[in-house]
Amino acid sequence: MEATARPNEIERFKLKKGQVAITKDSETRFDIGIATYIADDFDNVILGYHNALITPNPEKLNGKYLNALLHTDYARKYFANNASGSGQRYALSVDALNDFPVPLIPLEEQIRIGNIFSSIDQKIALNRAINDNLEAMAKQIYDYWFIQFDFPNDEGKPYKSSGGKMVWNEKLKREIPEGWDADALNTWLEIKSGFPFKSETYQTIGRYKVITIKNVQDGELVTSGCDFVEEIPSRAKEYIALKIGDRLISLTGNCGRLCVVCEENLLLNQRVGLLSCNSLYLEYLYNLLNSQPMRMVVDNLANGAAQANLSPVELCKTICTMPQEDTLLEYNRKANVFRLAMVQNNQEIAALTKQRDELLPLLMNGQVSVNYHLSDD
Repeated sequence: MEATARPNEIERFKLKKGQVAITKDSETRFDIGIATYIADDFDNVILGYHNALITPNPEKLNGKYLNALLHTDYARKYFANNASGSGQRYALSVDALNDFPVPLIPLEEQIRIGNIFSSIDQKIALNRAINDNLEAMAKQIYDYWFIQFDFPNDEGKPYKSSGGKMVWNEKLKREIPEGWDADALNTWLEIKSGFPFKSETYQTIGRYKVITIKNVQDGELVTSGCDFVEEIPSRAKEYIALKIGDRLISLTGNCGRLCVVCEENLLLNQRVGLLSCNSLYLEYLYNLLNSQPMRMVVDNLANGAAQANLSPVELCKTICTMPQEDTLLEYNRKANVFRLAMVQNNQEIAALTKQRDELLPLLMNGQVSVNYHLSDD
């Protein structure tokens, strides 16, 4: 966004190459302590209020190395444990940031490690950029077909623009294409909550990762930093063992975030919902819930004194449209091409993230050695 600032504020918060920016407050503990390396100087960009700017002493600490360190489970747990607040926002104090313990190794090794991790992060960023483009194209088709009602008619022409018949729907108080249905979401969809795992059952390593709200980001399921359990609880429903392609929605904190499961051996914790419906409707309903009108419904429904909460039962009372089956089948054929590519990219992101997180302590301890050509980039 555009911002105004006094000259001394511009100088203090202007982004410069080699710095590291980090989120210092947010609605949940898990959205703080997220770092990024500043790879270039910016003359017209300053850091926003909800972030902190770290300027490493170049004689002692390399910015890329620090950024790699701040992405580890070690750092994430430190920030989550040191966050203050229990209401609408959580925050990291200046003291908590300053007291973060940084293992200092020889600067030459820091630069080497930082460059290795920068290369991995660039590949991760490229995959995310590709996914953003694919998501935008999928959304464009959804909007064109189901918001503007210009899905292909029997002749392959855009339905509404070509004079397709629209009929008044009393439930929605507006016109929809002839032959479409309109009813509560629960006619087609159930949102199933996960299992109430107790934190004392968690392990640092195990067979299954436990998915909580911190892992559900917009469009991506981030599984780094998960706690583990060794067994599926005997009282748990079968569906908590997630499958590739499952769709999840956050029900607490940043309510309404949606993502797709891209790996196996994941168990669903409570306050994260699983979209359960006939596969014919899944892609359509996922994009419906991700549309701007439904985001507004979610915001209006989410409530709670300490933290926003979304009732899946209340959400599924919302009246929505449902296209005819042949339109949904054609939409799925198109959407699944995008979705398959996004799932594959997210699987590669997960593999690269795991490699990055496991490699750092080995490099720091000198247990492995990687030959890497250093550049000025």
